[in-house]
Amino acid sequence: MTTLPPCPKCSSAHTYEDGALLVCPECAHEWSAAAAAADADDDAPRVIKDSAGNVLADGDTVTVIKDLKIKGSSTSVKVGTKVRNIRLVDGTGGHDIDCKIDGIGPMQLKSEFVRKA
Repeated sequence: MTTLPPCPKCSSAHTYEDGALLVCPECAHEWSAAAAAADADDDAPRVIKDSAGNVLADGDTVTVIKDLKIKGSSTSVKVGTKVRNIRLVDGTGGHDIDCKIDGIGPMQLKSEFVRKA
């Protein structure tokens, strides 16, 4: 007996097959079995790399490789600025590094503009 995935909308375990679709009797949500299999593959951990292709991890120290203008401010982050103790996040707009820069404060950076130190 094969076990069917739970409903992605209400997490009910009482799903059933109706042709090529999976159906939830509790919330009437319908989805394709192929989409459910593809979602199961998305659970793999995301690998974030710097501009040189090195894999980044929480707590790493990175160096900024390009002058970065700070939105809403007249200051910028200069080339060569070292950022210590980064944290990797799933941020908005492609910003995947959360950090605190000395003299500037908390900030989010894109991994394409840093290099592992």
